[in-house]
Parts: sequence; C-alpha cells; structure tokens
Amino acid sequence: MWWRSASFILDRQQHQNRTVAPSPESFLLSSPPPMADSPLNPKSNISAYYQTRAAHHAVVTSDWLAQAQAAVGRHSDDDGSLGDDKGAAPIGGGGGGGEEEGSGKAFSVIDEFNSWRKQPALAEAVAAIRALAAVIRTSEATTMMELEIELKKASDSLKSWDTTSISLTAGCDLFMLYVTRTSALEYEDFNSAKSRLIERAEKFGEISCKARRIIAMLSQDFIFDGCTILVHGFSRVVLEVLKTAAENKKHFRVLCTGRPDRTGLRFSNELAKLDVPVKLLIDSAVAYTMDEVDVVLFGADGVVESGGIINMMGTFQIALVAHSMNKPVYVAAESYKFARHYPLDQKDMSPARRPIDFGVPIPSKVEVETSARDYTPPQYLTLLFTDLGVLTPSVISDELIQLYL
Repeated sequence: MWWRSASFILDRQQHQNRTVAPSPESFLLSSPPPMADSPLNPKSNISAYYQTRAAHHAVVTSDWLAQAQAAVGRHSDDDGSLGDDKGAAPIGGGGGGGEEEGSGKAFSVIDEFNSWRKQPALAEAVAAIRALAAVIRTSEATTMMELEIELKKASDSLKSWDTTSISLTAGCDLFMLYVTRTSALEYEDFNSAKSRLIERAEKFGEISCKARRIIAMLSQDFIFDGCTILVHGFSRVVLEVLKTAAENKKHFRVLCTGRPDRTGLRFSNELAKLDVPVKLLIDSAVAYTMDEVDVVLFGADGVVESGGIINMMGTFQIALVAHSMNKPVYVAAESYKFARHYPLDQKDMSPARRPIDFGVPIPSKVEVETSARDYTPPQYLTLLFTDLGVLTPSVISDELIQLYL
C-alpha cells in the first residue's frame, strides 16, 4: 500500500539523520489557527467546492512560494512542522477540537474542516484528513467500536458537505482504510489502540502533505530546456512542478488558457513572479497554438479507475487536440485524489456547477452551461506524476486496488 510511496524513502533518510527524538504529539493533530469566517450560501445551486475554490486559491502569495521552495530543498527536516503548509500550528499547539477551554463549545468536524481548508496552500482533502485526525484525538469513546462508529459518522459528514468533490470523498475513504485497517488493534487495550490510530493518522497526514513536493521532484526529468508547456486552469501541484523546474535553472515557457474563470490569469501571475516566460491565450485558441507546444501538463480534481481524470471543463478537448498532434499529455495528481469511480461518459459523474461570468447581461431565455468539469479518458493521457511514482494510465487500476484493498 503506502509503503510503495516515495515519501517512505524520504522518511527513512530522515530517520537516519535524526539526532533529536520527535515530539509524541502530531502536527497533524494540532489545531488550525483561527481564521475569519466566510460562510457559503447553502441554497445556491453552485457546488460548494466551486463556490470556495477561487476564494481559497485566488492568491498564492510570494511567502507561500518561498515556503514551497524551502520544502522542495529540505530532505531532512525534523523541526515539528510539515514544510509545505503555511500558517499551520506548531506541534503542541492549542487544541481546536473537543470542548474549548472555558467556552463549552462542542467539537464539530465540519467546523474543524472549515478552519483548515481556509489555508490557501492546503488541499481540501488534506483539510478533511486533519479534521478526521482531530476526531480521534478528541473522542471520548471507550471502545474501538464506538471510536470507529464516530469516525465513520464524521467521514460521512465531511463527504456530504460537498458530494461533488471527488478529492474530498477519496481522501476521507482512504483515511478510513489506512487508519483503521490494522490487525494489531485486535490485540491491544483501548488506550494503546487509540494511540496507534493517532500514529497512523499522523503518518497518513504526512504522506498527504508531502505529496506535492514529491510529485515536483519526480516530474523534473520530463521538463527539458527550451520546451513550451501548455497548462489549463490553476493547479497548485502543477505550479509546484514548474516552480521546481525554474529553481533547477531550466529554461522553458508556459502557455496558460485564460477564460472564462480567470484561473489562467492567476496562474500566469504566479509564473511571472518566478520570471518564467508566460503567454495567455483564450481557451478556443488551443488548437491554433498546439504546434508550438512540446508538453501539455494538467492537474486533476480526481483520478478514476479507468486511468482517466476528472478535471476542470476544457481538459478533455485540449487532450483531444494534443493527442491528434502527437503531443505528450502529463497529469500531476496526488494519490489522495484516486477515487473509486468508473465514468462511462461525460454525464456519468456527480454534477458540479460553477458560476460563469460572460461580462455582459445574459437574456433570461438563454440557457447557460455551467458544468464545472469534464472527463478525459485514459487513451488521451501519456503519464501521471503521482507521489506513488510516475505511472501510465493502465497502472492506475492496480494502484487503486492496492489503496482500497
């Protein structure tokens, strides 16, 4: 399972270099810093995932980029923090779960999740993992059965928060499998078993948080000097890949699709800060410029059992054009986005909507397509860069079996 992950190689290197024993408390289980509330509109027909996505990731600050750079170069960090998450609480930080001291406020897994996910550099699935870890830490259960039931209810609550978010569902499912499936729990007293669950939750969180940095390192062999890379939308893992390439003194340029949701504009702004040559183009100009492209690089909302991906609208048509012109199509995706779905066509997945701003008033009788994402079949993808390794689409099914077994 996770022992195949490249992060375990890094863990072993870190273990050999350690001179100070780590704190027994986990960064994963510490509470997030207080953040300003930004409630969603629960009655909106727009997916909660897409209501908040732009707000979360619209600004990737230079501080965050500096921290990502430090994370890429740090192979033996043992300072009590997980390098790629800015603003996270240190080990032994104040408790955010359970009943707050003197306030009498009961622990809520949704509140904990909402606190974590407001951090711009933190993936939504990782925020859910941290919230579930806090459930274990604050649980007052006295038996393993009670604790597992409590965890299952918390996981179901998080998944129902937005049923259209593939990574959120996959992250919760993988957390439950990884943390609770160990035969040792049957032979230990409850306190020891609970401690073991906390350790496994911590390990799962570390793997998830390191994923972006590992992917960036593994993908460098596929970015060469003088290449032109086409990207679509705003993907933090793709940004990390390109940022690492720039730090390695590779010379390349990037083409960003820019409409209609301005994600390409935000992505190009971040690349401009790194002095990477970047060019904006409208989505309908992809075929026109494909002859200039050497590599197409996507992120993903989810990786499915077929080996295909579900990603923001327009990914499929770009992959079709690239495939017809023999351009390699690469996908950078964390393993916690591996989902047990097998879509048969574009409509065979949970609907997700996003607001579309055309910049002009739309007549009331005109219907507007607001679908947020599409499905790209595996035959149009070349390789997937994951924290489990560089995989072909045909290997994804085997990896999913290993993860969910």
